[in-house]
Amino acid sequence: MLTKGALSPMKQVVAALIFRHRRLLICQRTKYQTMPLKWEFPGGKIESGEQPRDALRRELDEELGIDAMIGDEIARIKHCYRGKNAAVELRFYVVHEWRREIENRIFRAVRWVYPADLLRYDFLDADHRLVKDLAAGNLEQLALSQELKSKSNTKTPEGSARPPKNPA
Repeated sequence: MLTKGALSPMKQVVAALIFRHRRLLICQRTKYQTMPLKWEFPGGKIESGEQPRDALRRELDEELGIDAMIGDEIARIKHCYRGKNAAVELRFYVVHEWRREIENRIFRAVRWVYPADLLRYDFLDADHRLVKDLAAGNLEQLALSQELKSKSNTKTPEGSARPPKNPA
């Protein structure tokens, strides 16, 4: 039983670090969503009984219309939002490959940005630590090694779409 002032149960959330040509896909919430106009990495809540990678695959299909090959977990962050009695545990996974073209289904905007430019955007508070690490280059090498590993260990099924060669 929760008492007044106690935190509600911690929400489990997954998000994707989608890389293409050393750029990351970031998404801006609409003015109608909670924490309006903040930038974030695509993803969402893990539903009851759902595995994290399955949840992320589902969310990326719903938000961006892609069938993503979910890579390794690259970071896990716990964050408590001040004044909202809300806590989240975010799991970030690398995504280098997907099928179908990315389409913006729910966001105000989506952009491909270099990690060093991430600090120019107003991200959700829960993402700040990761954004700083990415901007400083602390996680880029790990993410790039995941890309090389995924390319050497998997074959693209006939007819699947890799990211386009030209940056957006």
